[in-house]
Amino acid sequence: MAIPYIEPKASPIISVLSLAVPFLIFAHIIFIIYWIVNGIKKQFFLSAICILLTIFFSYFPYKFSDKKEQSDLSFSVMTYNVQFFNRYHWRKNEKLPNIVPDFIAKVNPDIIAFQEYYNSKRILLNFPYKYIEPKEKINFGLAIYSKYKIINKGSLNFKNSTNNAIFVDILKEKDTLRVYSVHLESIGIKDEQNSEKLLRRLTSSFAKQQPQVEQILAHTKKCNYKIIICGDFNNTAYSWVYNKMKGDFKDTFLEAGKGFGKTFGFHRYPLRIDFILVDERIEVNEHQNFNVKFSDHEPVLAKLDF
Repeated sequence: MAIPYIEPKASPIISVLSLAVPFLIFAHIIFIIYWIVNGIKKQFFLSAICILLTIFFSYFPYKFSDKKEQSDLSFSVMTYNVQFFNRYHWRKNEKLPNIVPDFIAKVNPDIIAFQEYYNSKRILLNFPYKYIEPKEKINFGLAIYSKYKIINKGSLNFKNSTNNAIFVDILKEKDTLRVYSVHLESIGIKDEQNSEKLLRRLTSSFAKQQPQVEQILAHTKKCNYKIIICGDFNNTAYSWVYNKMKGDFKDTFLEAGKGFGKTFGFHRYPLRIDFILVDERIEVNEHQNFNVKFSDHEPVLAKLDF
């Protein structure tokens, strides 16, 4: 329970342990079943208390019920790490630069925040307003597309990193809304084989995420508009990064989602590392995860209402 409150810089190893929290929860479930079958003993109550605490503090990794409310005033927001639209051919499907825009058109979000966006003429997205911010003079970075007019925009420009965060101010009827697209320091664990090298990379990345989160939150405090933070946090809901970023914001998955909320699979281990956090003044009507394999991440959509 203490892991989300320990700063990565103070103890990077503790931050890495946050990845194992779901394993520990399911281990307690197995123990509960074991002690029920073999006769309830005091160990049963220890595991039962742990599970009850995870449910009370919203740490339990599975949500059994969702929320779907209809509203004529609702609007939809999507976040999607598109893995450069397969620019580097990590996936066998060469048609992904066409398939992904077709998928987005079918879902038809009002606002979409991209991470690992590759700026190419092949990518055809039918939105009247957009803000694309490549990083360090390369042709990929972050982007936000919107059906509503963008009246202001900017980049936070993380130091010593190819990751970044950008924002736009959107005029929706008489309201102004700020939307962030965030891509925190990447952990790069997909191709690692050496456990010692993997641990060094994880601890280094989690430590770098801390000042990035602090920079984002300092930026949000200067804004009086309703705020939506979208993005790839490269960390889980059990981490300091998530706990600090969430603060008083609502997590759309916790408000209206169902299931594990998986957005990234690591050797079949379901990780929820892509989030939509919304201002407490915004109502969450629906949350949807899409099980599509067009990227190493899966997109997330939320339907919101003022």
